[in-house]
Amino acid sequence: MNKKTVKDIDVRGKRVLVRVDFNVPLDADRNITDDRRITAALPTINYLIDNGARVILMSHLGRPKSDESGKADESSVKKYNLDPVAAKLSELLGKPVRKMSDCIGDEVKSAAMALKDGDVMLLENVRFYAAEEKNDPKFAQELASLGELYINDAFGTAHRAHASTEGVTKYLPGVAGFLIEKELAYLGNAVANPERPFVAVLGGVKVSGKIDVIDRLLDKVDVLIVGGAMTYTFLAAQGLSVGNSMVEESGLPLAKQALQKAKDKGVELLLPIDTVEAKLAADFDIPSGVPADVDIRTAPTNAMLDGYRGLDIGSESIELFSKKIKSAKTVVWNGPMGVFEDPRFAKGTLAIAEAMAESSGTTIVGGGDSAAAVEQMGYADKMSHVSTGGGASLEFLEGKELPGVVCLQDK
Repeated sequence: MNKKTVKDIDVRGKRVLVRVDFNVPLDADRNITDDRRITAALPTINYLIDNGARVILMSHLGRPKSDESGKADESSVKKYNLDPVAAKLSELLGKPVRKMSDCIGDEVKSAAMALKDGDVMLLENVRFYAAEEKNDPKFAQELASLGELYINDAFGTAHRAHASTEGVTKYLPGVAGFLIEKELAYLGNAVANPERPFVAVLGGVKVSGKIDVIDRLLDKVDVLIVGGAMTYTFLAAQGLSVGNSMVEESGLPLAKQALQKAKDKGVELLLPIDTVEAKLAADFDIPSGVPADVDIRTAPTNAMLDGYRGLDIGSESIELFSKKIKSAKTVVWNGPMGVFEDPRFAKGTLAIAEAMAESSGTTIVGGGDSAAAVEQMGYADKMSHVSTGGGASLEFLEGKELPGVVCLQDK
């Protein structure tokens, strides 16, 4: 996907509208708990400042609720305004960032027109208008009227055709920022031209949500490792008893198909050989937290215990998976191996991160929970690339076109 980037256009003295992904986590006092998404956009923003552009940034934050008029209600405005982001960005850039109280309208337009070379302003949350997610042409046109050029550097939302990611390109010439360029280079190369052996590690809950990725990766990889809650659907598809573990009934035929396809293609599809289990009812709600006094055991996956539920991969699986990862030349990982939020069931996910950190190959972490785990464990800088977009990186690996990328100008 050869798209023009910010380096292919002359930005000096131009008002440049930039879609960034500042959808950062906030605590109860609205302090930013992880600024990775802001720092990921800095190379593009700094390049624009250094090259005399007049920078207009736009982003969403959270999922604001709209009233009948299509505008965010008062509590959403309080909860999801971009004030903390503006403060953090100003600190990171070492210069003032003018934060607007809206993203469209006369006041915003006159502020945009008054910008000088190297100035930076941040529009208010674009999702304060329902028109953003509806990709409403009138709203897109109003956003576009603020700039003369458009840059998309928000990979995390590139798989959505929204007004600020796709709609604006109907009114402004659009190119990619450095972050999107980097994402496309790593993910694109991993899929199109990987160094072998190529190993993919998939975790997470549902087979149905990942079946397109599994299907496409089986055409590409040498080894596919499956962990997380998906494991138990795969084991059940092989006729094994999985105790009270989570099985996605609608995923059983999909898992069977994947196992058959791996066999036909000569791809090694590895499932855990042992699992860490807790004595829990089948309908226990995991997000509510596993009780402190629960009985935990490790059992082989072909002899799982009745009344127990698998929550992580065991030590033998860790050894097997780690060996495959360390001998790979390219590794792509998406999805945790267990309930990694609970330290008792985080060993598998930690071990995958560790094996990737020790690998001499190209290591790509596909956003979402895996990225959070790698960051939390301090391994992010040991990876070749940590994607900023979970959903976008999955759709890219599936071979889907990303609307926020397709609409940008080709080289």
